[in-house]
Amino acid sequence: MGDARCLLWSDIPNNRIMRWDEETARVSIYRKPSNNANGNTRDRQGRLVTCEHSGRRVTRTEYDGSITVLIDKFDGKPLNSPNDVVVKSDDSVWSPIRRPASRANYEGVKANPDLPNNYYRLDVKTGKCHRGGGGHAAQRARLLARREEDLSGRQRADTPHHPGPRRGGRRHQARQRTRLRHLRAGGANADGFRCDLDGNLWCGWGTGPEINGVAVFNPEGKRIGAISLPERAANLCFGGRYRNRLFMAASHSLYSLYVNTQGVAGG
Repeated sequence: MGDARCLLWSDIPNNRIMRWDEETARVSIYRKPSNNANGNTRDRQGRLVTCEHSGRRVTRTEYDGSITVLIDKFDGKPLNSPNDVVVKSDDSVWSPIRRPASRANYEGVKANPDLPNNYYRLDVKTGKCHRGGGGHAAQRARLLARREEDLSGRQRADTPHHPGPRRGGRRHQARQRTRLRHLRAGGANADGFRCDLDGNLWCGWGTGPEINGVAVFNPEGKRIGAISLPERAANLCFGGRYRNRLFMAASHSLYSLYVNTQGVAGG
């Protein structure tokens, strides 16, 4: 939150959202309990939007601190575990809903999944929700690039009722799938996606000491950079007043680095 000179991140097992203040370097608890909050973002009006595992819902924190439930059911069934979230310029909320966190008590409350892995698009103006594609890709973070294309690599980023941020034909879709294969190469897991103004993809990276940190891929899917950390980074964001400070939430620590680019607005 560059305007507030602070960063918020989730400590899922300890059921809290933490806050770090840039001016004082003080770490404090922003919210506890958090319903095992996971992914957080801000909408285009600056309000906090949060995915809650044990709450099985996506919420919005209003200016006065009250909490509004944006979605907690689809087709009358409870959501599983909202994982990450992004808000498009039309105020629609996109979130992957995954199953694993509902199966154990470590990151939430153990429960049987009622829905398959999917991502969902919520029109907050009408309250209508549309379901997108499923599978492994739907469990991970989503992002919208500078022109708000869908970079998930799915063949469809829409529903029959609502066209999503989809572009290109079969050739483009094949390139997107190739990019995803690059992200799976070397046994590493990519998570916590963010995009810079040049269209490069930044993601948390690694499953072992030799590859832990952050990886950077250009729009063609070529790895062009990396940031080595002593532990795996599961999420990241561009922060600061000019969105030129990269914050990386790792297993036990929070890291930051000034970079020679800027993150896209709203991402």
